[in-house]
Amino acid sequence: MIRVTRLNDRSLILNADLIEFVESTPDTIISLTTGRKILVKETPDEIVARVLEFKRLSYQTLSVIRAENRP
Repeated sequence: MIRVTRLNDRSLILNADLIEFVESTPDTIISLTTGRKILVKETPDEIVARVLEFKRLSYQTLSVIRAENRP
């Protein structure tokens, strides 16, 4: 999950796994696999960085859980 800001300054928590693509027109539009489009204040580069950080933390947590469950 990543936090983004709509154009009206309202915060939104978005499931990063649903992002299909991000474009700048000049507003940033996040297109989801569900067909919805969300306009946000963040740049495409900021969105990518947040998704990468989310994925990194997810895989890091998964590695710790696996290590704890090894015999």
